[in-house]
Amino acid sequence: MTALNHVPSLLGRTGAASALTLAVVGGTIVAPGLTSEAEAATHGTKALKIAASKKGSPYSYGAAGPNRFDCSGLTLYSFKRTGKKLPRTAAAQYNKTRHIAKSQRTRGDLVFFHSGRNVYHVGIYAGNGRIWHSPKKGAVVRLEKIWTKSVWYGRVR
Repeated sequence: MTALNHVPSLLGRTGAASALTLAVVGGTIVAPGLTSEAEAATHGTKALKIAASKKGSPYSYGAAGPNRFDCSGLTLYSFKRTGKKLPRTAAAQYNKTRHIAKSQRTRGDLVFFHSGRNVYHVGIYAGNGRIWHSPKKGAVVRLEKIWTKSVWYGRVR
């Protein structure tokens, strides 16, 4: 009960936990209706499965599915199918996500490739240092090892 007293705005003036069902996610108390890490992880896991189901789909600049994709088109399509909206380009998607450290990344997070401050590519983290992505003209959607340290991570909210 002591931990719950630290969130009176969620519980009301009395601090009674019976007024609201709370969940603890990663040590954080989360109220229903608020975007939680668990909810973000669920959307990410679903988006990852959708991206993987597109294995072998050809790259096409500006394409966002369902049969052809560019990099940001694949992430947009995959998250849209989970009910999450993303902007069209990799850079805009980076700006829309909650930025996280490499140590916090989980399956379903977005991996942004950058040169300096410019984001030029995006994929969906699959675990074990790999991503699902649509890499370039002449290639297909595939699972591939992250090939550079010049990446940033983002979690779709």
